[in-house]
Amino acid sequence: MARVDDVSVRHEFVLLFDVENGNPNGDPDAGNLPRVDPETGRGLVTDVALKRKVRNYVDALRGNEGRFKIYVQQGAILNDQNKRAYTDLDIKPKSKVESPGVRKWMCENFYDVRTFGAVMSTEINAGQVRGPVQLTMGRSVDSILGLDISITRVALTNATEKSSKGESGEDIATHGTMGRKAFIPYGLYVAHGFVIPAFADDTGFNDEDLGLLWQALVNMWDLDRSASRGLTACRGLYVFSHSSKLGDAPAHKLLDRVTVRRLPDVQVARSFRDYEVSVDYGDLPAGVELHVVTEG
Repeated sequence: MARVDDVSVRHEFVLLFDVENGNPNGDPDAGNLPRVDPETGRGLVTDVALKRKVRNYVDALRGNEGRFKIYVQQGAILNDQNKRAYTDLDIKPKSKVESPGVRKWMCENFYDVRTFGAVMSTEINAGQVRGPVQLTMGRSVDSILGLDISITRVALTNATEKSSKGESGEDIATHGTMGRKAFIPYGLYVAHGFVIPAFADDTGFNDEDLGLLWQALVNMWDLDRSASRGLTACRGLYVFSHSSKLGDAPAHKLLDRVTVRRLPDVQVARSFRDYEVSVDYGDLPAGVELHVVTEG
């Protein structure tokens, strides 16, 4: 029986998540409106955004442990991160040349490097790593409605802003600062992922790391709360585990076994209850086992 946390065998997984009255992934090229496929109107969430949430969860849970530091952090100077390896190994950095042992040190000490990989060939060169865990973009089941509404702040920033005098002579704001808020009323998204044992051997990604990944994918939404995010939640994590390193069936045929459709009597979906998730458990290929990590 294949274990869901056995990194020596291949895994593919389906991740379902939804957002209500929030912006799951704003597009900076479109005024931070929710990302959308212009041909179909379906919403998009980049793999980078999903990995950011995994990083934040691991950092919050185990970031104080040496082996679970996060390489790509907001505001982090990557050259400084790379320099830590040279300092610990007592090696003097060479101009744009990776020194032996540095790449391995980065994998051993940074969870996201040995999980997702990283390009660390900057001025202080720590090499390049191809990670064993790869994610696709999330795509909404139906087209989304991207809304952009006006919001105001009634408080003044300073006395020079437009105001009127009250009965006692005090300044009273006649209007506030205008702003915008982008969101979608509702969207259910599907993303796919892959765990490749050969790359895990190279980076040192182990069973403990894989178990932490599943934990992060289920719980990371609860650490990403904000007014702009709305109500987000993991609605399903389905993992197909093989019995061998090379796998026992094509990935796409396994991933197609998890399907999502809007209920026929629902014209416009506004909650997860408006959808039906179907999982085909029958006649799984020999050597493949389906693990339902969470659903609903």
